[in-house]
Formats: sequence, C-alpha cells, structure tokens
Amino acid sequence: MNSVGEACTELKREYDQCFNRWFAEKFLKGDSAGDPCGQLFKRYQLCVQKAIKEKDIPIEGLEFMGPSKGKTGNSS
Repeated sequence: MNSVGEACTELKREYDQCFNRWFAEKFLKGDSAGDPCGQLFKRYQLCVQKAIKEKDIPIEGLEFMGPSKGKTGNSS
C-alpha cells in the first residue's frame, strides 16, 4: 500500500520491512528490547505530516501515536 504522500512511499516500505523483520525475528521470540526502527519511523512520520499539510487534509480531532492531551483516561 502506498503512503498518503508519494514521496513517502519508499520510507513507508523501509519502515514496514524493518518492523516486520523485528517483529518476526525478535519480538515473537521474546526479545522486545530496543527500538531498531525508531529513526525510520520518525523520518516517515515527518514525511507524512508534510504531505498532509501540502494536500490540506483536515486532521483536527485525530490523535497520532501519542497520549491524549486534556482528556481523561476513562475507557469504559
């Protein structure tokens, strides 16, 4: 699947490959230490954020990979 921004598709592919490799070769075998794909994810995330701004995609009210600010933790 391509990314929201054409320029981000290669970064997405690289991150997906890194994550899938880590998940299969480490995490599923009990080794959850470290974050080998963190830098790739940050580069991809910045690219997507830029593409969203360039395409003027409204994102108000959406939360991306982070804690809710100003919201209660009630999940019931």
